[in-house]
Amino acid sequence: MSDDEPKLDDIARQRVVPILRVFDHELARRFYCDHLGFTWQWEHRFEPDLPVYAQVVRDGAVLHLSEHHGDATPGGAVMIVVPDVQALHDDLIAQHHPNSRPGLSDDAWGRTMTVTDPFGNRLVFWQRS
Repeated sequence: MSDDEPKLDDIARQRVVPILRVFDHELARRFYCDHLGFTWQWEHRFEPDLPVYAQVVRDGAVLHLSEHHGDATPGGAVMIVVPDVQALHDDLIAQHHPNSRPGLSDDAWGRTMTVTDPFGNRLVFWQRS
């Protein structure tokens, strides 16, 4: 098992695996892996020319990304608990991504950073207070 794979205790603790709708798996891979630091763990297609269903992981967080129209509605949101949202923010800002320059917010429930993916889904990275 690689360091990027979720461990059994991470999976048991998460209990829910959100499915986010994506429209282009290559764009999704670049955004989620190259920009956000997730690992593209696996993907599935029923046939070579059919939509992709994939799993990405980062620090114990597991997300499913689906090109299938019936799996999810674009524009969903998920909260992902991270140990240091400031460090993640600094890393993302240093990349100078043309479509992703998130800010930080100090809320009653902790510090958050919202990133919108190219498909309109919102990922709220949350450091609990």
